[in-house]
Amino acid sequence: MTHASASRRARPWPSRLGACALLLSALALLPVPTPARAQPADRPPTPVIGAVASHESWSDPLTALGTLTANESVTLSATVTDTVEAINFEGGETVGRGDVLVELSDAEERASLREAQALRAERQDALDRLAQLQERNLAPRADIEDSRSRLQQVDATLQGLQARLDDYHISAPFDGVVGVRDISVGALVTPGDELATLDDVSRMKLDFEVPEAQLGALAPGLKLSATTAAFPERVFEAEIATIDSRVDPISRSVGVRALLDNPEHRLRPGMLMRVTLERHPRQALVVPESAVVPQGRQRWAWVITSREAGRVERREIGIGARRRGEVEVTEGLAPGDLVVTHGSDRLHAASTVELIGIQDDATSISEILRASRREEAS
Repeated sequence: MTHASASRRARPWPSRLGACALLLSALALLPVPTPARAQPADRPPTPVIGAVASHESWSDPLTALGTLTANESVTLSATVTDTVEAINFEGGETVGRGDVLVELSDAEERASLREAQALRAERQDALDRLAQLQERNLAPRADIEDSRSRLQQVDATLQGLQARLDDYHISAPFDGVVGVRDISVGALVTPGDELATLDDVSRMKLDFEVPEAQLGALAPGLKLSATTAAFPERVFEAEIATIDSRVDPISRSVGVRALLDNPEHRLRPGMLMRVTLERHPRQALVVPESAVVPQGRQRWAWVITSREAGRVERREIGIGARRRGEVEVTEGLAPGDLVVTHGSDRLHAASTVELIGIQDDATSISEILRASRREEAS
């Protein structure tokens, strides 16, 4: 073995030391994990707005489009041919049952009526004279019976003439509102000509269709609400009155009719309405939708466990149906729980909160914020 070979074999120890030094240097460059910082004890509580979980009436809505029709509606027309003598409406008035709306010229029929009335008076006198004679046995009973028959014949003629005279006076068959007048005095009308329209709008019929798959959820008396573009601020309440006995084989839908009270006569026949059916009515635990914190497939809510100490806890909840601004809670909360609705995005497990207000039907978010700013300014 040469001296050079011996030298190379004697160097391995320093080489290992160099490799270890390089490894330690590399490890020193790696980030060192630090423990999570605890919330400072003097950190102020987070201002939040809360709401109380409460039981409310709830249902699963089903929407449809419906059309209004009058409770009673009729087009009045003439049954005889003659000229218009008088028109007792202008259009849009409320009339009562029996009010005469249109009068046709009936001079000829009135003359015939007077002639028949005179004939009746004559035959009545003849019958009275025969009756007096018969009391003294001066007239045969057969003459009296014959005279009485002729009087009854005249009475029948009078009834027919009176019925014909009624045809010359077009009257309202029920209480309602008359439509716009389209005829004038002096116009010649014939049977079937439209003289006036009459609608009973004190109660309206709302007809709409529902898919046959929802037939099991329908029943007379089921509550619904309806809105129309003409009065967007108004919600009309009603109940199902009738469900059609047949399903349309083409559209696979069933016709439904509801009745809406219309005391102010704001609704008109032919109007389009958006209908919301309240299916499966029940009592549900409800919180504002803003109280729900989604995380993946889970849903959470921050519950204020102590208002005095400002303690909160994050609680997993189950939710059901939703409606405008509210959500049904199926598990995780109890009635009376105070949940955070605004400010939850700044909360974590070590947070404390300051409740600046509770929102409800009588107090809005803007009112709470304005009151909070006034307190800070004072």
